[in-house]
Amino acid sequence: MLGSLAKRIFGSANDRRLKSYAPKVAAITALEPEMAALSDAELAARTETFRTRLQAGETVEDILVPAFATVREAAKRVLGQRHFDVQMIGGMVLNEGGIAEMRTGEGKTLVATLAVYLNALTGNGVHVVTVNDYLARRDAEWMGRVYRFLGMTTGVIVHGLDDDQRRQAYAADITYGTNNEYGFDYLRDNMKYDLASMVQRGHAFAIVDEVDSILVDEARTPLIISGPSDDKSELYNSINAILPGLVAEDYEVDEKQRTANLTEAGNEHIEELLRDAGILTEGSLYESSNATLVHHVQQGLKAHKLFNRDKDYIVRNDEVVIIDEFSGRMMPGRRYSEGLHQALEAKEHVTVQPENVTLASITFQNYFRLYKKLAGMTGTAATEADEFAEIYKLEVVEIPTNRDVKRLDEDDEVYRTAREKLLAIGREIEDANAKMQPLLVGTTSIEKSEQLGDLLASQGYTRIDFTKPQALDKLYKAARTGKPSKLFAILNARFHEQEAYIVAEAGVPGAITIATNMAGRGTDIQLGGNLEMRLSQEASGLEPGPEREAREAAIRAEIADFKAKALAAGGLYIIGTERHESRRIDNQLRGRSGRQGDPGRSKFFLSLQDDLMRIFGSERMDMVLKRLGLQENEAIIHPWINKALLKAQQKVEARNFDMRKNVLKYDNVMNDQRKVVFEQRRDMMAQDSLEEIIGEMRSGVVDDLIARHVPHDAYPEAWDIAGLKAAIQETLNLDPPVEDWAKEEGIADEEMRERLQKAADDAYTARVERNSPDLMRYVEKQIVLQVLDHLWREHIVVLDHLRQVIGWRGVAQRDPLNEYKSEAFDLFNALIVRLREMTVAQAMRVEVAYEPPSQQLPPMFASHADPLTGDDDAAVADATMRLAGRGYASTAGFDGSLMVEQHNETLARDPDNPASWGRVGRNELCPCGSGKKYKHCHGVIA
Repeated sequence: MLGSLAKRIFGSANDRRLKSYAPKVAAITALEPEMAALSDAELAARTETFRTRLQAGETVEDILVPAFATVREAAKRVLGQRHFDVQMIGGMVLNEGGIAEMRTGEGKTLVATLAVYLNALTGNGVHVVTVNDYLARRDAEWMGRVYRFLGMTTGVIVHGLDDDQRRQAYAADITYGTNNEYGFDYLRDNMKYDLASMVQRGHAFAIVDEVDSILVDEARTPLIISGPSDDKSELYNSINAILPGLVAEDYEVDEKQRTANLTEAGNEHIEELLRDAGILTEGSLYESSNATLVHHVQQGLKAHKLFNRDKDYIVRNDEVVIIDEFSGRMMPGRRYSEGLHQALEAKEHVTVQPENVTLASITFQNYFRLYKKLAGMTGTAATEADEFAEIYKLEVVEIPTNRDVKRLDEDDEVYRTAREKLLAIGREIEDANAKMQPLLVGTTSIEKSEQLGDLLASQGYTRIDFTKPQALDKLYKAARTGKPSKLFAILNARFHEQEAYIVAEAGVPGAITIATNMAGRGTDIQLGGNLEMRLSQEASGLEPGPEREAREAAIRAEIADFKAKALAAGGLYIIGTERHESRRIDNQLRGRSGRQGDPGRSKFFLSLQDDLMRIFGSERMDMVLKRLGLQENEAIIHPWINKALLKAQQKVEARNFDMRKNVLKYDNVMNDQRKVVFEQRRDMMAQDSLEEIIGEMRSGVVDDLIARHVPHDAYPEAWDIAGLKAAIQETLNLDPPVEDWAKEEGIADEEMRERLQKAADDAYTARVERNSPDLMRYVEKQIVLQVLDHLWREHIVVLDHLRQVIGWRGVAQRDPLNEYKSEAFDLFNALIVRLREMTVAQAMRVEVAYEPPSQQLPPMFASHADPLTGDDDAAVADATMRLAGRGYASTAGFDGSLMVEQHNETLARDPDNPASWGRVGRNELCPCGSGKKYKHCHGVIA
């Protein structure tokens, strides 16, 4: 009570922060006449002036006001857009390293130019992070016009670029790219063998667009680089064939936790089925020798019981294509890993592709915390403010809208069954369409959007493709006449290529657009239609002149007329067909209506059979509604229902936050070690010679050998001379007369160490002279880096396995996290010892001889996996990389779990020379050109 009273008197913390920006906004506005009086050249020259001031010791805060005024004027001249005062506030929040929450249609893309320009003046590079390649290209070109006008360079990082193109893009003052590409470039850079081949140049400042989607929704999912493993397609198909034999009592499915497990009876039944099928040939299913079989059974069970066709994935062109849970888009090429995708392929009877093994990994949480300054912007961040503050030290500031929001958000309507809800939505669409009100209907899956489409079709509506001119003509004709056209379009994963066109026309009077999850679509819905889209479609083919000008004027006039009709009908009407687990997704849908002070309306229709209601206990509510006498097709509407749903969503969000925090606690242990390894790796690459480091390693190995076999102050009779001799041969490639040394009277362990050290140093010096010191300096570096990469990959896998079983320590009343930290520390120390031994062992045997590369690199894949649920998100990247050393090529990387995007860059293969083929996937077409799969041609096993 006291808190609410104080808030009314003094305002909220957000209000007070907004007031603190007012003087700077006024100062920027006061400079506007001065900026307007400058010529284009004089305005552009201010960039060099600002850089000079920064080099003289001023900070970006010192020049914020004149720099923002400069960008505002440049945007007016180049884009015809003037930053609003609230956009200036948004730019200041970004510059301070905060999150600017701005409603849809408030111009976040333009806001970013302020902080981007200001921080790019330092010369350290600014990264702007978007959620997909389309937005990265669009924003870089669109806002790049402002930057180029002011004398700055821009680059774009998207899928499919080679290293030279990436290096050039990162070298620009401002770089646009997707979150996945930035992360994968970081991983690949730390797998390179020389600094010159690295593409990124540091992590100074990043602005993350749709920050809630990237730093919250995708936070649980690691970025992974992986490589192919052996083909096990027959095993997947065999296990898939027996799974239908399980009965309901054999397994338990938990939709909340997204898990499917066999019961005790199920274990016995599956063993019986496996034996009958000849898959389990000896021992029990849970013996260590059959651990792989257990893994395949679990993944198969998960594929059958947790993943649904047309919701989690679709089948197209003999492929299982994942559907993004958050955006509803298809993600071709991306795959679940750990065998889950193969299990889905076996379930759907399509070609089972080979699995992948992990090579390198990092989470978005840890990648974005590499930046010295991080900022973000989105329309929906306040609900996750605690998480942003705790994990990323980012404060959320709610930026007021330029004009007051006039959208009416109505209470939800709750029906008993999904069928009743669907019919009610159909009636609501009919009523709104009759008055030509544009409609956006949000669904949570492809299946539900198709169901609604079928219902509308049965009621006399026609489905159209908004990308076709004739379809648009019908829509525009209806809008001109004011008569309902009964046309609708569906935007979901099947048609995401058309989304920009479909969303652009969603504001035309009478338009009905059914969309699956509107998060991060990146295209604004404008009442009356999108002017730029129509100009590009209808006037782009006309030459500049009177005809083109007349056509453009006619389009502008018609859009203005359409907007007036849409406003008269009440603006854009948002209908939600279901509540999402996260309030943010619901708010993103609602936020599409009511942009820039336009009127609008939103309402959600729910049923007790919806996933959220069903999972969180709708049975009790159903019983109460029956007792109250709720009739068929009647709805219950009450603010209490909204509050109850809000609490359910908050519980889910809190649970998901706890899961992400728990993942981060464990990942931080690996991240600390990763930073040490990557930093040491980079330092070694930067050095001209590792001679001193190799010498220290050699000395350390000698110390270990003596300590292990010649105990201090022990009598010679207790020395393990035979073991020492064998260890010296294996590690140092030497055969010194240690037996004779041990027989000498008065000799001690220290003298033994000195003699062995001298013998090792002399042998290595002779090897260096024999092979040329210059060549050996290069070879030493290659040996150290390759051994480190090999051991680090193994270490990551071991840590992953440790993490999966460490929870059992809790049974012994021990904290699993502390146990994990302790075990991981011991494992890391063991890695250092093995690095020393393996490096010395190779260095003491190396002989330099040039050989031409004789083997094709195996393909490498990038992936973005969800370690908790199996739901995936994005994963992209051309991960093929060539590392040369001593005339041969090698690859490096790590592993993760769950979703992999396959992108194989096939190097030149001579069909007549199998030696040039390298490693060929079992299901790839044979490089000989026969048209057969490799396993049925040159790869056939006799």
